[in-house]
Amino acid sequence: MAKEPIVTMAKEPMVKAKRPRGTGCLYQQPGSRIWWVQFHRNGQRFRESTRTDNKRKAQDYLRDKIAEASLGTYTPRASRVTVTELVEAKLTSDRNNASKSIDTTEGRWRLHLQPFFGHLKVVNITTALLSKYIKHRQTEKATTNGTINRELGYLRSAFNLARKSGVIKIVPYFPMLKEAAPRQGFLRDDQYPKLAAACSAEGVWLRGMFEVAQTFAWRKESLQTLKVSQIDFCNNSIRLDDTKNGDPVTAKMTAVIRELLISCCAGKSQDDFVFTRDGQPVVDFRDAWERATTAAGLPDLLFHDLCRTGMRNMRRLGIDETVAMKVAGRKTASIFRRYNIVDEHDLDDVARKLDGKQQTSFGHMSAIVKPTEKPAEEKFRVEVVMVQ
Repeated sequence: MAKEPIVTMAKEPMVKAKRPRGTGCLYQQPGSRIWWVQFHRNGQRFRESTRTDNKRKAQDYLRDKIAEASLGTYTPRASRVTVTELVEAKLTSDRNNASKSIDTTEGRWRLHLQPFFGHLKVVNITTALLSKYIKHRQTEKATTNGTINRELGYLRSAFNLARKSGVIKIVPYFPMLKEAAPRQGFLRDDQYPKLAAACSAEGVWLRGMFEVAQTFAWRKESLQTLKVSQIDFCNNSIRLDDTKNGDPVTAKMTAVIRELLISCCAGKSQDDFVFTRDGQPVVDFRDAWERATTAAGLPDLLFHDLCRTGMRNMRRLGIDETVAMKVAGRKTASIFRRYNIVDEHDLDDVARKLDGKQQTSFGHMSAIVKPTEKPAEEKFRVEVVMVQ
């Protein structure tokens, strides 16, 4: 029996699918299991380590980098930049600009932020990690929401500076905490004599600082750096060069302040500090202030409360807001209004003035609120209708 011829079909050559343009690729270095990514943008080749041997995670990493490149947010060095580099750049910028709070911000970084974030790279900073930092700080004693917000705020400013400089493209969302209402403490007029006497008992230096602060609403930092050369007794004026907003401030001395400052400046040269204790500039006077306030029956009063006192007193005296802001060395009206405290005496004064207006315009108060009797006929008519 004749065998049927075997017909063989020629195999079509296998066509290898071409990789779509712009999708990049994964590869491994010889002797290493870590995946690397490679992709091109605008004719430039980029290569990065994914730092993982998991191919699926490496593919996700590649897609993320290609997406960043498409959006224009990809920065080759961003994956290698550390948080320490960002903060050091911010601190350098602050030093170059003679920031007055540089010591405070350096302390925040060294004591709190650096131990938690300093060893990390910028790409590892997420909102979830920032929330963990908040929780970590809240477990520590005497840490307020405002303190945590100031720390995170400085870190955020370092990120924003890096973004403006082109070092990074994206700044993560920084969660902030709700802060307590601004402090409302101030010195009332009836409390002034006792505290003034208690400050005098500590020394003319504290009496002088107290008087200047509560009169002009000046901060303690400005008083601690005040020098004799800034006081013009002939012109009866004080000039502040070292203010928080950087603008110089000039104020005219009252008779009490003039007398106190003459005592503080006696025997000193132009370059000496005005407020000194035992021949040394006054730096930390918390103990002396605590003794004075306790003796005056005001243990909770802070020295900074005198700023609110000065603002409030100027407002109550009818001094124009713009003038008061210049004397106090404040730039924004919001700060002035925040320090403009209203107390029970102010509210009583409002009530007295409104009572006076009522009496002047409408006569005696009892005549206004006394109910009017209905005419007898009208009452009778109502009764008749009800009977029917």
